[in-house]
Amino acid sequence: MPELSHTIKILVRFNEADPLGIVWHGHYIRYFEDGREAFGKKYGISYLDFFQENVVVPIVHAECNYKKSLKFGDTVIVETTYHPCEAAKIIFTYKLYREADNSLVATGTTTQVFLDKDTQTLLLNTPSFFDAWKKQQGI
Repeated sequence: MPELSHTIKILVRFNEADPLGIVWHGHYIRYFEDGREAFGKKYGISYLDFFQENVVVPIVHAECNYKKSLKFGDTVIVETTYHPCEAAKIIFTYKLYREADNSLVATGTTTQVFLDKDTQTLLLNTPSFFDAWKKQQGI
């Protein structure tokens, strides 16, 4: 199956670093979120689209493998890739690079499931609007 990817750049802000100037580990997960939001904007599938269809997509699994530290003032390149699957879930993988030397600083993955917005019950099938989106993307 084909995969869709999108890349963004983020300047590491002062409030993301500890007193030594090193980015706190939890912000790497936030960079994943920034990547997902930018991916959705590029490919026309945002969190609001889900919400308007009465669906929410919480993360049920997140994993981050740290390779090198980012520091205040670095620019991080976030590569977000959607991995299609037959199950009723959304899987993204991430690669974070330091722009200055193009070194890989972290990799990761997230898994999201579909819930009914009102009842918070798990949807066992992929919502039809998401299936239509995948078809539109050639997936």
